[in-house]
Amino acid sequence: SRSFRRVAYTDAFKALYRKRKETIERCFADAKEKHGMRFTTYRGLRKVTLQAMLTFAAMNLKKTSLMVLEKPRFSILF
Repeated sequence: SRSFRRVAYTDAFKALYRKRKETIERCFADAKEKHGMRFTTYRGLRKVTLQAMLTFAAMNLKKTSLMVLEKPRFSILF
């Protein structure tokens, strides 16, 4: 629509979209390349949906465990 085009060409929208591209699109690319989401061996919407949900849950667990195990970069006390 015209209103979207008017907003889409602003510098603020371009900056926001660049940020989105760095975060969201990277997540989907990692799922596809590193976690086997390029192809599925399952047939049917329910089975494929379950596979996708379990894959993204595993990715979130992996990310969370890395955040928990990561050493703090600074401390308020020391």
